[in-house]
Amino acid sequence: MNLKDQTIFITGASRGIGRAIALKCAEAGANIVIASKTDTPHPKLPGTIHSVAEEVEQAGGKALALVLDVRDEEGIANVMRQAADHFGGIDCLINNAGAIFLAGTGATPMKRYDLMQSVNTRGTYACSQAALPYLQKAKNPHILNLSPPIDMDPKWLENHVAYTISKYGMSMCTLGMSAELKSAGIAVNSLWPRTIIATDALRMVGGTSLFQMARTPAIMADAVYEILTTENNELTGQWLIDETFLKQRGVTDF
Repeated sequence: MNLKDQTIFITGASRGIGRAIALKCAEAGANIVIASKTDTPHPKLPGTIHSVAEEVEQAGGKALALVLDVRDEEGIANVMRQAADHFGGIDCLINNAGAIFLAGTGATPMKRYDLMQSVNTRGTYACSQAALPYLQKAKNPHILNLSPPIDMDPKWLENHVAYTISKYGMSMCTLGMSAELKSAGIAVNSLWPRTIIATDALRMVGGTSLFQMARTPAIMADAVYEILTTENNELTGQWLIDETFLKQRGVTDF
């Protein structure tokens, strides 16, 4: 399989991992829907849907920049329709948009808890639901959630219960939807980095020193490319780790 003329709908694609995925798929000749809230420059973070759209075109793909807040189900339906009308369908949905707040239970305001649940778990569910009518018509449809394997070891929850719950919710979407949609030929998987990725969000949360120790988003983009170019019935219902998966595909240089 290849991504030539395939339409990839990416939420939260104005920077970071989403942007890297967009450019990787664009290099293969894909149509990229850059769906994000960032219509105008952020005072602290680089990138907008329009700047990424320009980069996508320069990389060899076709771009459509659409403003989207994944908490707005009516807005989701509208942009899905616009994307499908513009490119003639939707082949892959990447649920990349995310909210993060790393703090203990007593230090997490409920508005932050609600935000993470709304963007991470609910946003993933809502976007997947809205994409179904289009994915059902695609030749090799995929839903990919950027979420971790579910591990019930308390160490993954104890320092940031709220955040982990919201990301595990995305992974539960993967598990359930992959079984539900298998007969329709729609693959549903999760992808998560083995270690930290150098994004501007990481710089804000962890500081410059942590940022400098991280891998670039390219490793996640490479893994996404491998997933999306796999026949959908061959890979579904998996919680994948970028490095482990790429090693299985023969990559040795990390």
